[in-house]
Amino acid sequence: MSVAPWYRHLHWQVAAALALGIAMGLIGGETAAGQLGWLGTLFVRLLRMIVVPLVFASIVSGVVSAGGGSAMGRLFSKTLGYYLLTSMLAIVTGLVAVNLIKPGVGASFEGVASGTIPELTTPNSVLDLVIAIVPENVVAAAATGDMLALIFFSIVLGVAITTLPEAPRQRLVDFFDAVFQAMMRLTQGVIVFLPIGVFALITRLVGESGLDSFLALGLYMVTIVAGLSVHLFITLPLVLILLGGISPRIHFANMFDALMMAFSTSSSAATLPLTMQNVEQKAGVSNRVSSFVLPLGATVNMDGTALYECAGVIFITQALGVDLGLGQQMLVVFTALLASIGTAAIPSAGLVMIFIILGALNLRGPEVDVIVAALIAVDRPLDMLRTATNVFSDSCGAAIIARSEGETNVDVSPR
Repeated sequence: MSVAPWYRHLHWQVAAALALGIAMGLIGGETAAGQLGWLGTLFVRLLRMIVVPLVFASIVSGVVSAGGGSAMGRLFSKTLGYYLLTSMLAIVTGLVAVNLIKPGVGASFEGVASGTIPELTTPNSVLDLVIAIVPENVVAAAATGDMLALIFFSIVLGVAITTLPEAPRQRLVDFFDAVFQAMMRLTQGVIVFLPIGVFALITRLVGESGLDSFLALGLYMVTIVAGLSVHLFITLPLVLILLGGISPRIHFANMFDALMMAFSTSSSAATLPLTMQNVEQKAGVSNRVSSFVLPLGATVNMDGTALYECAGVIFITQALGVDLGLGQQMLVVFTALLASIGTAAIPSAGLVMIFIILGALNLRGPEVDVIVAALIAVDRPLDMLRTATNVFSDSCGAAIIARSEGETNVDVSPR
């Protein structure tokens, strides 16, 4: 069997597109951003077009293949346990980094460009989050991209199908499996244009971003990048080794395309089709596991966001001269964990959730708003890295849970 030359491999094409996008953005500036940015927007819209039907078909198909009952409960408990573990590890990493570096002490925001805080609907409490999971209208939930509600309906529908008599159950199993296969084939067609999408997205980012804000908040950015890097390159690989017996090097290689997509789009939801494709076709995880773990993870498992929210809030308190005691920092940790679960899988949503944590500390007012607005000016590159962290954590969870379910073909070699 002949081996394709290196330049025909998607991961090298994406890496080249990333480098070319940086160069084009630096050379062409806002002109290049304006002329090429629409290609990135179009590519992301193509991916988002796939997400809802892919999630619906994959979860129903996965739940049915899991068999419902005790098997479904076992899979859910493993998934939930993994998400809570890695999110807490991420938050603790952010807490340690911001307390060691202390980027907010003496920070000045004079002359730092501000941004517009995105308007998102956020849960006011854990009870609101639980209630919001159950959709009043599943069609409306799908139309508005309410992924938690859609996931809940997909799970209960899958469980209901497992209780049907053999004949109607098999017809529905075949139907949803066929829909899922069709959506994966459509995903493969869209992914062909991944290098073009990455090139356009990075060109627009670099062309539109100035350097003044980055220099003014340099120590803050160093803190966030350090925390995310520790979690991405040390903590999660250790979790892979200890819980799954999986080689981090192999898993990184198999997930490279999805990580570059996450880095370029800053959206776990937009990356989900490629994440599922990489996890199943390269990492070797079964559809039974990936179709349940990954859509749920793209919605509620936000390691990078949880780390960022914790470190960002303590940075703000340092800048305001507020000294948080151990009890208050533990409140930040707990609230960051809950807030990360309710964070939308879209760019910069974590910034909005910071207000929930600040509210729990009773920190409000124009001074707080000014600092958060300043953070928006440097948020995009940080959002890119934390989204890649979120996606990698999801993929690690799928691989570890697949191994725990007895699957032996997971990450045995780079593919």
